Amino acid sequence: MFRNLLKTIFYSGAVGITFIDYVGYIARVEGQSMQPTLNPLPEEMDYVFLNKLSAKDYTVSRGEIVCLISPKDAQQRIIKRVIGREGDTIHTIGYKEKYVKVPKGHFWIEGDHVDNSLDSNTFGPVPLGLLTSKATCIVWPPSRWRMLSSEPVRQPIKFGKNESLSS
Repeated sequence: MFRNLLKTIFYSGAVGITFIDYVGYIARVEGQSMQPTLNPLPEEMDYVFLNKLSAKDYTVSRGEIVCLISPKDAQQRIIKRVIGREGDTIHTIGYKEKYVKVPKGHFWIEGDHVDNSLDSNTFGPVPLGLLTSKATCIVWPPSRWRMLSSEPVRQPIKFGKNESLSS
């Protein structure tokens, strides 16, 4: 009996760890930088599913909400929206340059609440290698259950490599 219980715990743990490492996990979204999409009410925090599988190939689409390692603090994860991909020209908001062409292997991210967000307007284009996952849905609170859309809040002023917004 005790031996079977230990086996069950061991196998359940192994499956759980594998799921978290390769498929994804649920994370609490803190702060106001993604308002109104995430955390629209100050007294409630959203929990989202972060899909690691969808980020394995390091490709992003404009408008997607992604989780990445902060360029300022490797211990911190941040959630932002993709505004531009490599080759796109971005009209920045308060960055040291008014226009930035996103270099190869990078992308431009911003919070939906631009006035209250540490994002590419602070630290510039972000290396794709910092991407860890994509936020696909809100799972808590139940009143906010929904899939997250990939609708761009802002658009590049020029798309890279003959691409359109749908790329």
